[in-house]
Formats: sequence, C-alpha cells, structure tokens
Amino acid sequence: MFEVMVVGLFDAITNWQAQREEKHRADMEARGKCPECNGRGFPMTYSAVYPAMGSVYTAPFDCHGCNGSGLYSDWVETNQEHF
Repeated sequence: MFEVMVVGLFDAITNWQAQREEKHRADMEARGKCPECNGRGFPMTYSAVYPAMGSVYTAPFDCHGCNGSGLYSDWVETNQEHF
C-alpha cells in the first residue's frame, strides 16, 4: 500500500513539473524569448545572482539553447529534435 502511495506521489510531482515547464515554454513562445535564459542570451550564474561572491568571477557565456540571441525562434531551431 505504501509503495503505491509513493509511486502515485512521484507521478503527481512529475506531472506537475511537466505542466509547469510547458506553461513556461508557451509563455516564452508568446513573448518570443528563449525559455532557457528568459531572453537574456546568457544563463544566470551564481556570482551574478549573489554579487557578494564577486571574488568568484565567472565570465558570461552564451545560452546553449538559443546560441546567445535570446530569441524563441533560435531556441526552436537548436532544439528541433525535442519536438
């Protein structure tokens, strides 16, 4: 009985996460922005989020999803195999 509850809970969390990701993707599609970097063209790094860690410098690099453009259309071209 306990195993069934755990599997059901795991499935519920997995479904919730998939719906959340699809909603984010659809929102970014409507805005024309890359869903991985939210249209910035680069991912947020730990030192960018917490400036107090300025001694830990990380050079900015382009988003792998959109190749640094921040555009949804470029993200789709890069991730065609997922559709």
